[in-house]
Amino acid sequence: MRIVEEKAKVDKCKVCGKKKEHLSRELEVCVDCIRDRWDKAEKYVEEAQRRVREEFKLPVKPPRDKDGIQCTICVNECKIGEGKTGYCGIRKNVKGKFVDWGGAALDFYYDSLPTNCVADWVCPAGTGCGYPKFSYSEGPEYGYKNLAVFYGACSFNCLFCQNWHYREHLVKPNIVTAEELAGAVDSKTSCICFFGGDPTPQIEHAIKTAEIALERNKDRIIRICFETNGSMNPNIVRRIAEISLRSGGCIKFDLKAWNENLHKALTGVTNKRTLENFAMLAKEFNPKRKIPPFLVASSLLIPGYIDRKEISNIAKFIASLDPDIPYSLLAFCPQFYMYDLPTTSKKDAFELRDVAMKAGVKNVRIGNIHLLR
Repeated sequence: MRIVEEKAKVDKCKVCGKKKEHLSRELEVCVDCIRDRWDKAEKYVEEAQRRVREEFKLPVKPPRDKDGIQCTICVNECKIGEGKTGYCGIRKNVKGKFVDWGGAALDFYYDSLPTNCVADWVCPAGTGCGYPKFSYSEGPEYGYKNLAVFYGACSFNCLFCQNWHYREHLVKPNIVTAEELAGAVDSKTSCICFFGGDPTPQIEHAIKTAEIALERNKDRIIRICFETNGSMNPNIVRRIAEISLRSGGCIKFDLKAWNENLHKALTGVTNKRTLENFAMLAKEFNPKRKIPPFLVASSLLIPGYIDRKEISNIAKFIASLDPDIPYSLLAFCPQFYMYDLPTTSKKDAFELRDVAMKAGVKNVRIGNIHLLR
């Protein structure tokens, strides 16, 4: 499958004309112009987003069909016409009703504990931090493992997507029912992590799987975790929060950008719902369990775009809710339509960690440290 056409290197922003050290040849505009000159930068952003969507034969924008039926699962709130799909490519209107495949498009596999997870440094499964009744500090010796569930759809359209291949599921979906997936939980499975893509478009499948798994394993710990962009309907977020809280799992939010225009440029979608949901969880659920942490945040350090200003504002937001919420700054690896940007530098990563801590977050970690240049 063709991913992106090779384009000539761009070193000057199309809006301000200034030379930039790190400028995406797909966006062609710099972070300052995206934030401060949106009226001029927007057309470049829309063109970049259009290319990606058309490449994978997905709706360029969330549909707003006059006679369509309304989907309320995520922030896009698509109104989908007869025979068409929503922005995610999953929800389809067939004769006035939403249909699915009798399951969800996904892959699943096992990871030995401790596993490579956004929250591995604060999770009892990775650190043996003394969570009541159980510790996995011996993890590999005893063979405990995580059931990793990778959903093949997303409610965003990230130009930098580190897992862009989830879109292959939209062409040749691997369909698994909730009952089948819950059946993959064996005696050594101690946690389930739903990620992707993103769980959002197929969240009802994840909820059903979690409920079946917990019901079948009442006599032991099965932690249920969700790693998400946070764009779900708030009522759905509360449902998954209750499951994670009850099971001892966590909710991991990827806060991709602070500035709404920059978030639209990078992901194609507003971040308003994400920030509102994160704040809601911090106020309503996080106080109920601090050890191990219930709510975890992360941001991908994209050179030239996720800079000091973005990290400072995100960190101030987190700190205003609860300064003890763990915050992971993830090293960027060139992928997808931002293939021409470099990996995050060690210098930038540690400077941005200091920025986040100065903004008030007490627990900041650099993730994917092996990628740093």
